[in-house]
Amino acid sequence: MALNEGRASARTPGSTAVASSGDKPALWLWSQYLLDAAAWIVAIVLALILRYELLVKELNVPGIAVFCAVAVVAQLVVGLSFALYRGRYSFGSFHEAKLLVVVAVLVAVILVLVSVAFFTVIEVPRSIGIIAFPFACMFLAATRYLKRMYVESKAKPGEDAQRTLIYGAGFLGNSLVGRMMQDPGSPYFPVGLIDDDPAKKHLRLSSVPVLGRVDDLRDVVARTQASILVIAFSEVEAAQVRRVSDLVAGLGIKVLVLPPLRDMLGAAGAADAAIADFREVAVEDLIGRRPVDIHPDEVAGYVAGKRVLVTGAGGSIGSELCRQLAAFAPAELIMLDRDETGLQSTQISLTGRGLLTGRDTVLADIRDVDALLDIFEDRRPEVVFHAAALKHVSLLEQYPEEAWKTNVQGSLNVLRASAAVGVTNFVNISTDKAADPTSVLGHSKRVAEKLTSWHAEATGQGYVSVRFGNVIGSRGSMLPLFTEQIRNGGPITVTDPGVTRFFMTIPEACQLVVQAGAIGRGGEVLILDMGEAVKILDVAQRMIAMSGKDIDIVFTGLRPGEKMHEDLIGVGEDDSRPLHPKISHTSVAPLDPERLSLQQWKSEGGFGQGRIGALAAETADHTARTAPSAAAAGPTS
Repeated sequence: MALNEGRASARTPGSTAVASSGDKPALWLWSQYLLDAAAWIVAIVLALILRYELLVKELNVPGIAVFCAVAVVAQLVVGLSFALYRGRYSFGSFHEAKLLVVVAVLVAVILVLVSVAFFTVIEVPRSIGIIAFPFACMFLAATRYLKRMYVESKAKPGEDAQRTLIYGAGFLGNSLVGRMMQDPGSPYFPVGLIDDDPAKKHLRLSSVPVLGRVDDLRDVVARTQASILVIAFSEVEAAQVRRVSDLVAGLGIKVLVLPPLRDMLGAAGAADAAIADFREVAVEDLIGRRPVDIHPDEVAGYVAGKRVLVTGAGGSIGSELCRQLAAFAPAELIMLDRDETGLQSTQISLTGRGLLTGRDTVLADIRDVDALLDIFEDRRPEVVFHAAALKHVSLLEQYPEEAWKTNVQGSLNVLRASAAVGVTNFVNISTDKAADPTSVLGHSKRVAEKLTSWHAEATGQGYVSVRFGNVIGSRGSMLPLFTEQIRNGGPITVTDPGVTRFFMTIPEACQLVVQAGAIGRGGEVLILDMGEAVKILDVAQRMIAMSGKDIDIVFTGLRPGEKMHEDLIGVGEDDSRPLHPKISHTSVAPLDPERLSLQQWKSEGGFGQGRIGALAAETADHTARTAPSAAAAGPTS
C-alpha cells in the first residue's frame, strides 16, 4: 500500500511547479520574472500616488519610467545573484519566501540610492523606494501564491481515489495529506484529519480540516463516508492500534499504519517517498511493540572485530541475532545449527546466496560434545550467543529426557566448549517459563541458567542468561498456528478464556539480547521488559475479525505444566534496572555441573511416568473433542 512514489517523492508542497520548470525553464522561470517586474512597477506607481496624495499631475513620467526600469533591472540582477530564477528553491516554499524578502530589501536599497543620487534628473522622491517595498513584497508573494494554488488545484487525486481519514495532524500527517492532494494518481483522497490535541481543533492542512478526536471516529467516518484510515504515527504503540481498530470495528473501514521511522529513513530512495509506504494493520501491530533503541557503542565494544558464534542460527531467534550482529562488523560470524535448511535460509538472508560452501555455516548438534569441542577449538570464538533449544511445552512434557539432552546437557556442552577456548562473552537465551517453573521446558531452562551462572564464577568472564517471553511470528508460535487454523476453517483452540502471555517482536527481543550481552555482569540473569501481558482469547478474536470468516473458538483446558499467567521474575528475584530501562538484572544460584542428575531433576520436577501417562490420556481426550485442529492447541504456551 503506497502512493505512487515516482510522483509523491517529487511533489512536496509547492514543488510541482519546479518539477515542471525542468521541462520549460524559459516559460516557467522567466514568466515569473516578468510578473516580479510588473509587481515592482505597480508598487512604485502606488507609492508615488500615495506620496503625492493622488495629485498625479505633479508626476514626472519620464523620470518615473527610468526609475521603474532601474527597479526591473535590479530585480533581475539581484534575483539571478541569489538563484531566484534558477530553480534552486521549491516554488512557493518558505525558503523562497525568505529569499524574496532579502531580494526585495536589496532592490529597495538600490532604488533609494538611485533616487538620492539622481533626484535632480528623475525627480522621484527619495522615500518612494521605502514606500514601494511593502507593496512589492506583497505582490511578489501574491503571484507565487496564486500560481501555487492553481497548480495544486490541478493535481488532486482522481475520482476513483478512496476517501481517506488521517489520524495524526503532525509532521507525518501533514506530509501524507500534501502528497495525497498533489498526486493525480494517488489512490487515496484525504477528506479529514483526526487529532487528540485540542489546539488543533480548527486546523486545516492543505485545505483538509481536523474533524475531531479519536473518540469521535465513528461519527467522523459516518459523516465523511471514508473507507480508509491511516494512522500517521511512525512509532505508534500496540495499545493505540487496538483502540483505533476497536473504534472502527464493523464500519467497513480499512486501517493502515506507517512503518517504523528507522525503516523510513533506511528505505531505498528519499525519506519523503518512504513516508507514503504504509500498509494494512497486522496482528503483530495489535499485540507487539516497536523495536527499542540500543546503545551501539556498548554493543560494538564486545562484538566489533570479534569472532562471534551463534548456536541455533537456523531458528527464528538465532537467525535474527545473526542479522543484527552482522551489522556490528564482527571479524567472523559463525552460524551453528543441526538444521541444514534453517542454516541455508539464514545465510541467504545475510549474503543473498545459499551455497553453504563457506566457513560461516557449521552443521553440528550441541548434544555431540566431542564435535562441539572440535569446532570451538578450530574456530576459537570470542563471543557466543546460545539460542539452540527445544521449546514446545506440550511435546517436552511427553518427552522430558529430550529436554534434558538438549536444554541441559546441550547447554552444558556449549558452556564447557566456550570455557575451554576462553570465550569472554557468553549469552544464554532463556525463557519466562524458567521463572518459578512448572513445566519440563521451564525446569530445563532454569537449570541452564544456573549452569551459566556457575561457569561465570568459574571463568570470571561475562557469562549471562537473558530471559523473555513469547516472540511474535517464531516457528511453531501462536500466530502462525492460529493463521493456519483460520485458513483451514477452524476451529481455533485456546486453552482457557483467561490465559495470558507476554509477547515481543523478534527484532525487539534480539536487540535487547544483544544489548544485554554488553551490560550484563557475569552470572546475572537479564530479564527483558515484555510490557503488558495479552489475553490469548483477545488475539484469537482479533485474528478472526481480521480474516472476515466465521470461525469457532474451542477451549481445551490448561495442560500439565502450563500456567494461567506467566511470570518474568520469580519469587525472591530482583527487578532492578540500573543500566537500561528495558532490562532488569537479577541472579540465580549457580549449579555445579558435577551435581547434575537426570533422575533427581525428574523427581524434583515431578516428571515421572504417572504425569506422562496422565498427559497422554488428556491429549487423546483433547484430540477427540477438537479434531481436526487439536494438534495446533500448543500455541498458547
